[in-house]
Amino acid sequence: MANRRRTFGNTWWGQAWLDALEGRAVHDLNRLPRGRTYARQARAEDLAIEPGWVRAWVQGSRPDPYEVVLQVRLFRDDEWECVFDAIVAKAAHAAALLDGELDPGIVADVESVEVDLLPRSGDLRTACNCPDWAEPCKHAAAVCYLIADALDADPFVLLLLRGLDRTAVIDAIRSRRSSGEDTTAVETGPAPDGVVAREAWRRTPGPLPEVPTPPRDGPLTPAAWPSAAPAGAPFSDDGLRLLAADAARRAWTLALGVGEETSGLDLSPEADLARHAAWGESSELRHLADRAGVTHATLESWAAAWRVAGPDGLAVLDEEAWTPPTVEMITAKDRIEAAGVQHGTIQVRANRITVGDHQYRLGRRGRWYLFLKRGGRWSLASAGSDDLDEIIDLTADLDSA
Repeated sequence: MANRRRTFGNTWWGQAWLDALEGRAVHDLNRLPRGRTYARQARAEDLAIEPGWVRAWVQGSRPDPYEVVLQVRLFRDDEWECVFDAIVAKAAHAAALLDGELDPGIVADVESVEVDLLPRSGDLRTACNCPDWAEPCKHAAAVCYLIADALDADPFVLLLLRGLDRTAVIDAIRSRRSSGEDTTAVETGPAPDGVVAREAWRRTPGPLPEVPTPPRDGPLTPAAWPSAAPAGAPFSDDGLRLLAADAARRAWTLALGVGEETSGLDLSPEADLARHAAWGESSELRHLADRAGVTHATLESWAAAWRVAGPDGLAVLDEEAWTPPTVEMITAKDRIEAAGVQHGTIQVRANRITVGDHQYRLGRRGRWYLFLKRGGRWSLASAGSDDLDEIIDLTADLDSA
């Protein structure tokens, strides 16, 4: 019972980390409660925290544990200068940090110069070799909760994830406090001599400047066109603006590693429509359905399937019923009964096992999916998994939520 009562994020900075994690769950928040359960059950092993990354092994329902890697964007030198400036600017900030605590004012002061100590969208990436398509999956979520545990014990872990360990940070703070000078000032000297153009042309080019960081909170919205589309143009003002916004969203997801991390330019018209509906504004969904010639309910189900499992989710949603080997479905039914799933009479038809308003569906690629009946329609509620037990576990999570 002690594990069930265990809490995470008991300091404000530990809780802020978890808030950032919830903001990063771009697909399905249901993975987070399961990850918290895994963390409480001590399923993670060999947790290693280093500058910019965390690695751990998390035991799932399979015999072999899954490898989880979290990457956190490292601060540039100029960003560290801003952090140190904010800490040294106020004696309370420096005193608190040297005493092992993180003053909330530090975060606010650093944010005022557009540097975020806590990871925002684009700063945190998760990777796991499990079959779950969501980000984060429950195994990565478990590691995130354990990082919150580490932060509760030592706020310097947050700075370590950004690139500097405790010793380096304290040395920098003490150096600035003792000097009392602005160490960020650039030393000036005599102007360099001119260079003959011919010699400059022959020189080996230096490194390219760093690519600017993409917008952290999402792609920018295209500005309104300065004039209306010309008469007879094969596009409308609204249509062209939607196209520009969609191109910006594709570029943003590729740059920050959100979702399936592909441009999606090779998708079928139906799949591209589902992708657009999943990422678009809900207010435009009905208009989009009308223009595409599909019903609003159909497009809503396509969008929901895409959010949960991407192209695979859309494929299994439209997949016709088929007949797997009888022994496979009997074995699956026995596993569902053994797990204590009780929502009514179990019905097995073709590749589908229905238990009340829950349905376990086996795709032709051998992966299991959970469907829930909502408004008289079956809606995809999980990414695919080779292991039916993982889908059964998710059912329990949803029922207890």
